[in-house]
Amino acid sequence: MALGFRKLRQSLFINTLPRLLAGLLFIYVYCEYLIYYVVQIQCGFPTLDKKTNVEPVYAMIFADPHLLGRNAHWLDKWRREWQMHRAFQTAMTLHTPEIVFVLGDLFDEGDKCSEKDFSDYVQRFHELFKVPDGTSLYAVAGNHDVGFHYKITPQLSGRWERRMRAPPVRLLSVRGAHFVLLNSMALQGDGCELCARADAEIHDIADILKCSSGSKLCKGKKKLEKYSRPILIQHFPLYRASDSQCTEPDAAPLPERDSLFVERRDCLSKESTEYLVESLHPRLAFGGHTHHSCALRHSFVPTSDHKIEFVEYTVPSFSWRNRLDPKYYLVTISSDEARVSKCELPREWTLQVTAVTLLAALLLYLRYSNTRRKDFNYNKHLSGKKV
Repeated sequence: MALGFRKLRQSLFINTLPRLLAGLLFIYVYCEYLIYYVVQIQCGFPTLDKKTNVEPVYAMIFADPHLLGRNAHWLDKWRREWQMHRAFQTAMTLHTPEIVFVLGDLFDEGDKCSEKDFSDYVQRFHELFKVPDGTSLYAVAGNHDVGFHYKITPQLSGRWERRMRAPPVRLLSVRGAHFVLLNSMALQGDGCELCARADAEIHDIADILKCSSGSKLCKGKKKLEKYSRPILIQHFPLYRASDSQCTEPDAAPLPERDSLFVERRDCLSKESTEYLVESLHPRLAFGGHTHHSCALRHSFVPTSDHKIEFVEYTVPSFSWRNRLDPKYYLVTISSDEARVSKCELPREWTLQVTAVTLLAALLLYLRYSNTRRKDFNYNKHLSGKKV
């Protein structure tokens, strides 16, 4: 009798352990890999309303990953970077954008770390956010990368420009879609060396756009192949009094939403914003910095007979450390149209609830399966006995 029950226990152990391990492996793979596909496959590049003979430009835009520095706890650092890496690589696999724009604050301690730590930062960033062949990545500086304007030194701005190949201002043109990439901290207008360089570049780009549009105000000879109003890409939002007009579900929570912005710290100054808009006549603008979402329609009237209207999108942070529901944008752009999709990443509580639910289901399945097997084997054992 005792020998029979010993064999029964051994049989249950041999049958249960492989199932338990297989179940735990599935839970791990699903929660650490597959769930990113399940969530992100629901989002894609939007379709343009107007048909065009030229292939549209497909761009992915994300903001504020804030890679942690030397002073961060290693477990928090590993966990957050692993999440962002999986989410980004999944996006590359599912969507394969032509261009990726990162709207600043790539690094959490980029403005105060040593040269060696900055080099490590850059290497980690490119490892975590590796793009496939055929995709180009462009980053604009954030205040955590080079410091706020009052803190920027030639050394801080110089190493950012060299290592990230990101000048203060850049004009990027792809098949009739034009992007102006800006260092927000270089738009203070106080005549500093960095600001003077940025101002000169903006002036040159503005003249190229005027010449390309056929404006009589054109002074130079450089022209674009095909003119279209540009798209602004920078870290700071354009000037606004607060986030009170931002009504998206992932906008800043109340009462934070009604807190007044401080110019040059929370957003561009009003003067710099008017200068950019009147110089470049954008059709779209993207910024980050607040870690929250906002879609805001601007209307500028520089003269009584001229109005400049466009929509500005503030992109939420890509890091679970900054918000519970990170997001990114997919944008489809032609020379005369642009459409935007906001894509969600798995919420952290979704990962946790999913793991707990799957674990509970696994344990219930094993208990039910073992109970049935035990009853079957016990009855079989009794039926084999002689009476």
